[in-house]
Amino acid sequence: MRNFILAAAAAVAMAGPASAAQTPAEIAPERVTFHSVDEAQTELVGYLYTPTGLEGPAPAVVLMHGRAGAYSSLANGVYTAETLTMRHRFWARYWAERGYYAIIVDGFGPRGYPGGFGRGSYSQRPAEVNEVTVRPLDAYGALKYLRTLPGVDDDRIGLMGWSNGGSATLATMADDKPDDMRRLGFRAGIAMYPACGLHNRFARTGYNSYAPVRVFMGTDDEEVSHDRCRDLIRTAGARGHDVEFVSYRGATHSFDDPGRRRQSVAANARATADVRERLGAFFDEALAPRAR
Repeated sequence: MRNFILAAAAAVAMAGPASAAQTPAEIAPERVTFHSVDEAQTELVGYLYTPTGLEGPAPAVVLMHGRAGAYSSLANGVYTAETLTMRHRFWARYWAERGYYAIIVDGFGPRGYPGGFGRGSYSQRPAEVNEVTVRPLDAYGALKYLRTLPGVDDDRIGLMGWSNGGSATLATMADDKPDDMRRLGFRAGIAMYPACGLHNRFARTGYNSYAPVRVFMGTDDEEVSHDRCRDLIRTAGARGHDVEFVSYRGATHSFDDPGRRRQSVAANARATADVRERLGAFFDEALAPRAR
């Protein structure tokens, strides 16, 4: 599987955002399907948010959900664009408002787990949704799909993930793949409160990224280790990689969830306001057209 993920990533060929005229609430997604680059060529479901009012090719962002899946806990067996979580809908619209295509990738539903997995279930999760060996292949499948869209600038695509999807983002952006991923891969990645054990993939070599990566996490995260991620990323930064760890004192796991429960925590609200500013500025710079 390790060799396959390296080869599959390399096989994804390359095929300041303009202003959008819409507000986030006006941008509705289109349900699309595309294939992962896993061995089974799994057909995945995506929700594509397309900005309007653009001139010329636009950048894009692939969005990777966490262990609970792409859908609300209130979905009640109905898994559609209407039952996506508030967090996923907010961020997809956030990017679309800034002039980006945004695609939410449902990697669990097509494999039979649309409701995701509960807290504390890590050791029981099946291998077909592994965030280090499989989910990166879903991210590259989404990258390949976006590069087929005529409105997308195929050299300006970023990756963002939350929790388990944040771990998948780190694995996707790791510099352990053949060929020139700086040219063929994602231009930048954002990992929100990932688990940084990563199945000990980088225990021997340390973590290295092939493109800029930013990690955001609260000190009071109740699900994953803040300090483990801090140490992983800071060590990589000390070796010269373009990675940064941003810590929010008192913020919890899922601090950016726009729901009342998370935002009623003052530290979460402060972290959310800050991260919304930082992320837009980061991708605006990291995904800017390259100098010719």
